[in-house]
Order: sequence, then C-alpha cells, then structure tokens
Amino acid sequence: MATEGAAASAASVERIIEFDGVVAGYSPSLTILNGTTFDVRRGEITLLIGPNGAGKSTVLKTLFGMLTPRAGEIRFEGARIDGKQPRELLARGIAFVPQGRNLFGSLSVRHNLELGGITLPRGELAGRLDEVLVRFPRIGERIDNQASTLSGGEQKQLEVGRALLLRPRMLLIDEPSIGLSPRLVQEVMTLLRTLADGGTTVLMVEQNVRTALKYANRALVLEMGRLALDRPASELLHDPDLNRLFLGGHVGHRTARATANAYPASGP
Repeated sequence: MATEGAAASAASVERIIEFDGVVAGYSPSLTILNGTTFDVRRGEITLLIGPNGAGKSTVLKTLFGMLTPRAGEIRFEGARIDGKQPRELLARGIAFVPQGRNLFGSLSVRHNLELGGITLPRGELAGRLDEVLVRFPRIGERIDNQASTLSGGEQKQLEVGRALLLRPRMLLIDEPSIGLSPRLVQEVMTLLRTLADGGTTVLMVEQNVRTALKYANRALVLEMGRLALDRPASELLHDPDLNRLFLGGHVGHRTARATANAYPASGP
C-alpha cells in the first residue's frame, strides 16, 4: 500500500498546470483574480464553474497570455509561463478555443483549418490536416464549403480541430456549448472526453454545469476570483448545494473545509 508521501509525490507529477497566488485583471482598478491558486492534472477534464464575474474566463485568458498577472506564478509542466505571449504558449503545447464563434465564415473549411497551422513548417501541414479530418469526418465531408454553411456543432468541431493541428498537450476551451442544441452539446462533451482519454488535458469553462460535470474529472468553484471549492466532478454533480454555488451563494464552512483538505498548509 502506497504511503501518503508517495501519493503526494505522484499527485505532484500529474500536475500539468499550476496557478499559485495569481492576481490579474483588466486594469489596475479592475482586479478579477485575487490570489487564485489551483492545479490541473494531466489527462483530465477540469471544469471551472462559478457565478458571473467569478473569474472563470479570466483564468483562461491569463493562462494563455492574453492578460499578464500582476502577482503570482503560472507553471506549465513545471516551468513558469506567466507573462509569455500566446504564440510562445502555442509552441509549448497550449491551445485556446475562446467563447463564441471564432471562424472566418467567408473562407472554406480547409482555409480555416490551415490558419490554425500557420506556424507549422510547410511540409508538415498536410499530414496534420489529415490527422484532424480522421478525427472529424463530418468536417472532411465539408472541406471545401464555406465555414458559415456549417451547423453549430460542425463549427465547434472545426474550431477544436483547428486548435488540435498543433498537437497541444493542453486545451483551454471557454463555453463550448453556447448556441448548441442539447444533442450537439452531448456531442461536443463526448469529443472533449475522448480527447482527455487520449492524453490531451482539458481546462473548460461551461455554464451548462450539470451536463459538463458528467464528463469532467474535477470541478473547481471560483468565488470572487479565488478558489472556493475543489471536488471530484461526480461528487459535485449530486451535491444539493450545486445550484447555490453556481449562482453565487457563498461557499460555507463545509465546502471551505473541502478546499482546505485539497490544499493543506505547507508551512507557517
């Protein structure tokens, strides 16, 4: 039987992203993240939830270099990345699919995909495109169509496929279910689960919380820019306080204890 020390060491090895006391916002007078601390474990789907304004999307933007932290550290596979530019983070293996539709509707599906691989050597692009089209056969069937003619679900597949051209080890995705029917939401969540099971770690912000929890490994609840709760997704799915947590109810003593257990004090 493994000792507690060995288990702690294994958990450390599994961390692919670490936020450590991160302070960030959109101006000196508008701070959103207030000492945010959490980790993301390799090969899992980690779901960020919380009320509007809690800092969920700000976490993704800060992680992807769109915002520069004013304090704290962000580490990817043990190396500091806070302050790095998105282009460098792409090269390191982090991809970001932002909220909403981020396609060039007047361009073909093929051209939209090729834009995702613009940093690749010319000789590698064709092979990477083939990899994506094998994973997304419906996109392959529409390869020469304008992107604007795709269904909502197909457009989301195209966005994710474009991000996967660079073979990221970490995928950040913000509100993937927006504008999709319940059936297409299930398809997108199944896709993300398949990616995670294949080794691509996923950090997701999603307001369709109950559906997302069915596919995620862990859920992190943010409250006023701080981590309020870290729980296995399957446990939180059945928590009677879930709606209160998501809609902005204060995380009380019971949930605060759960967070303390997830992040025990390391020293005075």
